[in-house]
Amino acid sequence: MTELGIGIGWRPEIADAVEGLSGIDWVEVVAENICADHLPDSLTRLRERGATVVPHGVSLGLGGADRPDPARLAALGEKAVALGAPLVTEHIAFVRAGGSLTATPQLEAGHLLPVPRTWDALDVLCENVRIAQDVLPVPLALENIAALVSWPDDEMSEGRFLAELVERTGVRLLIDVANLHTNHVNRGEDPARALSELPVEAIAYVHVAGGVERDGVWHDTHAHPVPGAVLDVLADLASRVTPPGVLLERDDDFPPGEELDDELRAIRATLTGASRVARSGAGHGVRAPRGGTSAVSTAAAQPLLIGAGARVSGGPMPGVAPAPVAAAAAADRPAPREGARQRVAVAQAALLSALVAGTPVPEGFDSRRLGVQSRALAAKRAGVVAKVAPELPEILGKGYRPAFLAYARSRPMTGGYRRDALDFAEHLLVAGRPEDPAARRRLTEWWQDRSGSRPPGRATRFVRAARHALVRK
Repeated sequence: MTELGIGIGWRPEIADAVEGLSGIDWVEVVAENICADHLPDSLTRLRERGATVVPHGVSLGLGGADRPDPARLAALGEKAVALGAPLVTEHIAFVRAGGSLTATPQLEAGHLLPVPRTWDALDVLCENVRIAQDVLPVPLALENIAALVSWPDDEMSEGRFLAELVERTGVRLLIDVANLHTNHVNRGEDPARALSELPVEAIAYVHVAGGVERDGVWHDTHAHPVPGAVLDVLADLASRVTPPGVLLERDDDFPPGEELDDELRAIRATLTGASRVARSGAGHGVRAPRGGTSAVSTAAAQPLLIGAGARVSGGPMPGVAPAPVAAAAAADRPAPREGARQRVAVAQAALLSALVAGTPVPEGFDSRRLGVQSRALAAKRAGVVAKVAPELPEILGKGYRPAFLAYARSRPMTGGYRRDALDFAEHLLVAGRPEDPAARRRLTEWWQDRSGSRPPGRATRFVRAARHALVRK
């Protein structure tokens, strides 16, 4: 397992601050935000100084019902090679649903959504992971995600789900302790239990991030300081195993470099303290997150033996003993039948459609929580579109956000955020907005410059209106 050390998420907004931080061994970059043949100068300078750079993907959707898109896999692999990365990472999540498996329009979430912890979903995920491992040029690690909603038909805990995934595929884990805390607040799941069940020796590295609680719901914002409760979960993990790497994530409301440095010092101090506790023999699950009591005994997590036949991209996983019996069991398990993929596809499409297209809430889900998640997805769309197309809020001024949120209620995202920005502008122009002639002229020029088209005529508008009506049914 590659020893990474202490790192921070590299973002263009804090590139200078990251270069100026002391004691940074490595950085992580969102894979979709860079081009393999044109790396940012800041990343090049960091690499020249000896810092490791790891690409972190957000769009593969390995937990989705469809098999991984070969083009997305190839692009992720190219970025890993360009960066000289020792591994790549992604998420245990689905990000789109619908399409051929359900004979419905494909919808994009623009966000990481939880997979059901069912045997069907696990079978599909494992096959998708093996496909990715066969293509990627370096090892793959997968991250547990934060969630606002729970699937009503879960058949296993998060720790058990992760352990089964590792046993069958040999994939490594990126454990986000902030996400464990989020799921503790939002779904009542005990972080200590998850840590006791998952194979900690498979951890490639750890994420630490901040969030905020509103009306009893924890929002994993990556825009707030790391709270003590998240550091408590990190301490619990570090008392069980020494993580090869720990990384601070920040994605918005970026503070000065001094504050980032303070957070990194707090992370180092937490790791040092946990190491002392582990050496004294008092570790392994004795800490409960602040605001909750652990339901797990103080027994140490038992190591999971990975079968000799399990796939580990980039070579065998160091430090893990073979288990022929487990390997044979994994090999005997058939690939998921298309029926399993279709069942997962139908369930995920129903959930995503309720979140972004206003269709009825699927049976068993908490409608209030789905409403919170739906509003959060629309708000995220508005924020990301404002970043990828900053001219839109400039042209529309204070009217940008309410106009976009109104658009998002009736127009689910069917492509990426750049496509969403063009569709939003087109939607406004078709409606004769904005009312100010000068602003409408600027918006028209912006849209024409990027779409290479004239504003749609009456027949085109009718077809698109019918298409959107079908999506909402």
